[in-house]
Amino acid sequence: MPSYEEDLSEFERRNAQVLGISTDQVFTNEAWAKSMGGLSYPLLSDHWPHGHVSATYGVLRGDDGHPERAIFVIDRQGKVAYVDIHDIGEQPPTDKIMQALDKLK
Repeated sequence: MPSYEEDLSEFERRNAQVLGISTDQVFTNEAWAKSMGGLSYPLLSDHWPHGHVSATYGVLRGDDGHPERAIFVIDRQGKVAYVDIHDIGEQPPTDKIMQALDKLK
């Protein structure tokens, strides 16, 4: 997620808001962001009820209660326009996210 810091101007140019979400508690998210040098976009907690948002989007892993690494592009009407789910150790490709955002215009 810190890699998206480098691309924030491209997200902004496309009028997109980057949000991070994890099932960790708020203070854990804040400590993690601080350890990364800070983030310029919101990092949200899906801790309670545990993983509710992740489960709603179908990305909560049942084996350990953590979400998959997933990207969702949601249009202005609230419709999911793009989904990219990767292995937790992989970084989703930014170019495909930008392409999805470009299609919303």
